[in-house]
Amino acid sequence: MDKRRVVVTGLGAISPVGIGVEENWSNVIAGRSGIGRVTFFDTTDFPAQIAGEVKGFDATRFISEKEVRHMDRFIQLGVVAGMEAFVDSGLKVTEANASRIGVHVGSGTGGVQTLVDTAFTIRDKGPRRVSPFYVPSSIINMIAGHLSIRYGLKGPNLAMATACSTATHAIGDAARLIEYGDADVMIAGAAEAAITESSLASFGRAKALSTRNESPETASRPWDAERDGFVLGEGAGIIVLEEMKHARRRGARIYAELAGFGLSGEAFHITSIRVRVPEYGGAERVCFGSRRGARSWKH
Repeated sequence: MDKRRVVVTGLGAISPVGIGVEENWSNVIAGRSGIGRVTFFDTTDFPAQIAGEVKGFDATRFISEKEVRHMDRFIQLGVVAGMEAFVDSGLKVTEANASRIGVHVGSGTGGVQTLVDTAFTIRDKGPRRVSPFYVPSSIINMIAGHLSIRYGLKGPNLAMATACSTATHAIGDAARLIEYGDADVMIAGAAEAAITESSLASFGRAKALSTRNESPETASRPWDAERDGFVLGEGAGIIVLEEMKHARRRGARIYAELAGFGLSGEAFHITSIRVRVPEYGGAERVCFGSRRGARSWKH
């Protein structure tokens, strides 16, 4: 069968530079940085003391307080970004089309803080004090679960966990479901909320993080010869993908067409990424951690 064409008809974003697509875009084009000193916990003993925190995010502005209590922060971010994307798309869900609309939203780490908090609860107070909502408040597939329940979406419901590639893989996988006729519309993307003591300590021990603590706004510089590591951040990016003819029939606003997607593994190392860049005579470039002079891979 011929592959169907896939377009983008909805956008949702929450990041260190803004809550919502409009605020994100205005701050990006103004050159504002979202990197600063960590405020979630005391970083005195940490080599890297900076991160990209989402400032001023209050999930209860968008979701009931009861629901929020049972969601790790990554789920809150993902659900709110997904709601923005869904509303932006103008989709109307009916009994006739519900089974043709799905969700594919993942997370690289899931509910890290909830996991740590629960471990301490068991150690200090015993298993009877563990919340019965511990699992559904922390597992990676619950962004997709909440979005499907909220809007009555009965198509493919999936979650991806491939570290930093999660959102890209989820979007590409969702596009293929549309291309080959398994769905007409997919909400796709990922969310992360891993600015925790355990994450900052672990990446710090791996010497993967930038330590430009005195000038955090200059720390995230992935293509700079003087980069000294990456910056831990949080947020969510969700889009609505749709089969082109389906989108045109309902008069949807089309932002772009997703023309293709590919994925592979370099089979090299658990953290260092080795990529051959044809423009540089096939030279290998290491693109992770604090290796100075590293070049980023080509997309």
